[in-house]
Amino acid sequence: MQNGLTYLQIVVESKEQIAKAAEDLFLAYGVRSVTMDDISKKLAISKKTIYQHYKDKDEIVCLVTERVMEREGAQIDMIKANANDVIHELFLLSKYIREHGQSVNPSVLFDLQRYHRSAWEIYLRFKESVFLQSLISTLSRGKKEGFVRENVDVEILSLLRLEEIQMAYDADIFPRDKFNYKSVQWQLFDHFIHGILTRKGIETLKLYQEKRDSNEI
Repeated sequence: MQNGLTYLQIVVESKEQIAKAAEDLFLAYGVRSVTMDDISKKLAISKKTIYQHYKDKDEIVCLVTERVMEREGAQIDMIKANANDVIHELFLLSKYIREHGQSVNPSVLFDLQRYHRSAWEIYLRFKESVFLQSLISTLSRGKKEGFVRENVDVEILSLLRLEEIQMAYDADIFPRDKFNYKSVQWQLFDHFIHGILTRKGIETLKLYQEKRDSNEI
């Protein structure tokens, strides 16, 4: 026992601290540029201590990716639960993406795809099973409620929307020294949403835009 903690609790807490420190560094600086030395320095521990809990950097990257994806999924569920209607839900999701993504280094997704294939597969699995299915469900409900046009193919447009969100992180397309990330995401959302809505949907969207402009949402 140490300070009332069992050995297992100490191990779990240590693993959690390492994962949290790594996540902060990855999101701020990108995955490739962060080394095990950087993680050990942030925590003021030795690399040997890190290797007692994790086999290598790739294992940490996979764990962090899964943690982030699970948190994103929980956030989507919370937004769905609190939204007044489909338009409100899409509006809140767009707001969350703009605010959350602002602090994420744009190289993160590229680094996963290029250098950490196992973590990239985790991302793709969540993208397909959670994010895509959630959006398909939302747009399908929007059709039934008269907000989304009947001739919209919800699967195609859901895929398009996810690719738009991901594209905003691509520094080759939207370098952040030239484009403001929030503005890019807003323009892409605004273009997308006006392309799928009925007149009823557009009128409802205007109401939420007015609330946004007056800082009510």
